[in-house]
Amino acid sequence: MTVRIWSLSRYLLRSLLLSLAGFLYILLALVFYIVFFDPRQHTPDLDYFILLLGLFGMAFSFIVTLSVAGRANQAIHFPLIVKLPSRIEYLTSVFLASLIYGLVMQLLVAGVALIANGPDITLRQALEITPIWIAADVLLVVVALHASDLVTRGWSRVYFFGIFGVILYLQSGLGVLGDWLFTLLNSIGSTLAESGLDTLARFFYDAATWLSSDGSGLFERVFGLLFWPFRAIINAVINGHFSLAQAMAPAALLIYAALLYLLAANLFARKDLLLTE
Repeated sequence: MTVRIWSLSRYLLRSLLLSLAGFLYILLALVFYIVFFDPRQHTPDLDYFILLLGLFGMAFSFIVTLSVAGRANQAIHFPLIVKLPSRIEYLTSVFLASLIYGLVMQLLVAGVALIANGPDITLRQALEITPIWIAADVLLVVVALHASDLVTRGWSRVYFFGIFGVILYLQSGLGVLGDWLFTLLNSIGSTLAESGLDTLARFFYDAATWLSSDGSGLFERVFGLLFWPFRAIINAVINGHFSLAQAMAPAALLIYAALLYLLAANLFARKDLLLTE
């Protein structure tokens, strides 16, 4: 199985490298370096270097995955898929090819920036940065798989990114949502009290009171826990050191990626393949 996956990954990588898209991605990486790491200027801030290249790697991995998945979804690859013992091997090959290409380009840009005009960096800092970049790239590759036609099954793409958007909105607008729910519960309680349903009215009044005191804090802690790895990494990079808890943030991102990959594998294994010509 490992040999088959690695062979397919190399085939997909070679296909991308020898295509126009692969050449354009190299130009994109070069443009990014020239714009954000001007060779004529020194880059003294290590946090700028880490965060900017981290964002580049995430965005680059996302678009590369869409290209690799698009190529893998072509009808010429149908004989490869049907000959494999499991479709998951094919999906894993797409994942590996995308991750390797994106990560290698990110490290190349980072290496050139460090040699030419980058900040001073110690071996310890380099060892701390690498897991952050790898974990973030892995997560974005898996997210891109869900956005591709290769994995999408029915309306799965709409559901996936719709739920993701709702979570982002709730995380940023918990105060507004809490005020709205508080007003709604009080309004329902008043209506029930006017109708003589005092017991039910008291329930809604108590719910509104709980929401205004303890409920909003509970929601903030729940959604804060979901986004904790991202905040922990950013805070650690800005502060220049990682606490024991913050050092676990990349592992949390990998857990997110593993769960999302299992979902992608389930969708791909059960869908009717409609490969493009």
